Amino acid sequence: MVAATDDLRAVDTLANPDRATVLELASPGASAHSAEQWARTTFEGAPWLLRRLLPLSWRLGLGLRLGPRSSRDHILGWRIVRTQPDSIVLELDSRLISAHNVVVVDDSRVRWAAFVRYERRGVRLLWALAVPIHRLTLSYVLGRAATRLTT
Repeated sequence: MVAATDDLRAVDTLANPDRATVLELASPGASAHSAEQWARTTFEGAPWLLRRLLPLSWRLGLGLRLGPRSSRDHILGWRIVRTQPDSIVLELDSRLISAHNVVVVDDSRVRWAAFVRYERRGVRLLWALAVPIHRLTLSYVLGRAATRLTT
């Protein structure tokens, strides 16, 4: 876990996030793949069960409104807001939260930041309960993506 640095915040488009969770993966030659490839491989390349459970938990647990999985404008239901070779911003929202995933790639690392803004009172507790599972799951699927992209 690392801090949400100014350069990560500058890529994001979510106004006034209440929480940021950032993972950094050291991966020499990471920039051989675009940020979109990293995001797609991380989410869409997850094991079959996770590809089913993640959207279900996002929808039922957080009320997030996912887009069509078959759309090239979405990654496992997350809407692509902005994409550059070295960065991508994905977004979802609900009555409870607005959430962005920001992936930034450079030569030696991939940084994945989840920015969340609470839209209702009491959601802070719900998100606090979700954070440990979020970190563990994201660490696993990002590490798995690194293995798939760098071998």
